[in-house]
Amino acid sequence: MTGNEGTPDPARHDGNAAGLAAVDAGGPAAMAAPATTAAKAPASLLDLKVEKSCSRGLAGWLAGRGVSLAISSYQSGRVYLVGSDAAGRVSFFERIFERAMGIVGNAQRIYLGSLYQLWRFENVLRANEVIHGQFDKCYVPRNAQTIGDLDIHELGIRKDGRVVFINTKYSCLAELSLTHSFKPIWKPDFISKLAPEDRCHLNGLAMVDGEPKYVTAVSRSDAVDGWRDRRADGGVVIDIDSNEVVCEGLSMPHSPRWANGKLWLLDAGSGQLGWVDFKTKTFVPLAFLPGFPRGLSIFGNTAAVGLSKPRNQRFEGLQLDAELRRRDVDPWCGVQLISLASGDVEQWIRFDGDITELFDICFLPNVRNPMMVGLRTPEIRELITFETQPS
Repeated sequence: MTGNEGTPDPARHDGNAAGLAAVDAGGPAAMAAPATTAAKAPASLLDLKVEKSCSRGLAGWLAGRGVSLAISSYQSGRVYLVGSDAAGRVSFFERIFERAMGIVGNAQRIYLGSLYQLWRFENVLRANEVIHGQFDKCYVPRNAQTIGDLDIHELGIRKDGRVVFINTKYSCLAELSLTHSFKPIWKPDFISKLAPEDRCHLNGLAMVDGEPKYVTAVSRSDAVDGWRDRRADGGVVIDIDSNEVVCEGLSMPHSPRWANGKLWLLDAGSGQLGWVDFKTKTFVPLAFLPGFPRGLSIFGNTAAVGLSKPRNQRFEGLQLDAELRRRDVDPWCGVQLISLASGDVEQWIRFDGDITELFDICFLPNVRNPMMVGLRTPEIRELITFETQPS
C-alpha cells in the first residue's frame, strides 16, 4: 500500500518510518511495499525482516474494550502501535526511533525515551475525527529534548503533566531540565554519589495517584556495573517516599505497576509476573511467561507483558533458563495479555525474524486505531493543525 508522492501515506517506508500492516486474526502480518524516497535511515534499522502473528481473538478483544497498545523495542529501534481497524483486523503501525525504550501515554499524549532524547507526541485529531480514512488518533512529535545517553529506562507522567524518568546510567530518578541533561530528584540511599556507572541497574518505575512511588533495581550495589554479579537474587523494590526496601530477594525485577490495590511487577530472572506482599517483603508469583519479561501495563484486570529472547547468555545461571528447559519451550519475543484473576493467557502477539527483544509496553485507553507521524515523511511538513480561536 503506497500513496502518490504528494499525498501523506501512513504505509510509506522511508528514512524514519515503516508501514502499516493489517493482519487477519491468527495470521502473519504482510508488510506494505516500500516507497522510493531520497532520504534513508541506517540500513540496519530499515532492512529488518519481521513477521507478526497474533491470537485469533485479539482484534475483538482490543475493539471491545476500546484500547490499543504502544510497544517499544530498543534492539530493533521500533515503536509499534497495535489497534483494530474497521474490518475487524489487528493493525500494526510502526515508526523507527533509535533505541526506543520507556513508553507511556494516553489518548492525547505519548512520551518515549530514546538513545539521547526524550520525545513528546501529541494527538492532533479531535473527537470523532479520523485521518487516512481509518486512524482515530494521530500522534505528532512536538518536542524532542536532548538529554544525552543516560540509558533512560521507564517513564511516568505526573498529575501536573510533568514527565519523570529512570536515569539508569546515573542510578537516579530524574526530570527534565531547561538547561542541563537532567535534574535528579531522588536516588537510593545506598548509592553514594551520582556517577555514570550504572551501579545498581535502577530500571522500573511505578506511579501512584500521579506521583512516582516505587522503583525496581537489580541490586543494592554501589560500584560501577556491580549489579551484574547480583542478578540471581539481589533485586529490590524501593519505596521512594520512605527509602524503605519493600521487597527483596528478586531476580532482575522490572516494570513495577500499581493497580487494583496491589503492586505488580515482573521477576524477569525467574520469568514470573506477580505482586508484592508488603507484610513479608516477598514476591508472590502469579504466572510464568516463556521469555525474559520486561514491560508491563495493566488495563482493568488484564496485564500486557512484553517478552524477549535471550541475549549474551542473559538467562545463564538464572532460574528462567532452567524453567524454559523444564517446560520444553523456546523463549518468545512478543506480548501476552494475562488475566490477573487466573494467570491465564487471554490474547497474544508474536514477533519473529530480525526482532528479538521488546522493552516497554502501555495500554492506550479510548484509542481504537492509532498512527504516528514519522520524521522523514511528507506529513511532518504538510500536516499542520492549529488551535481554534474564541468566537
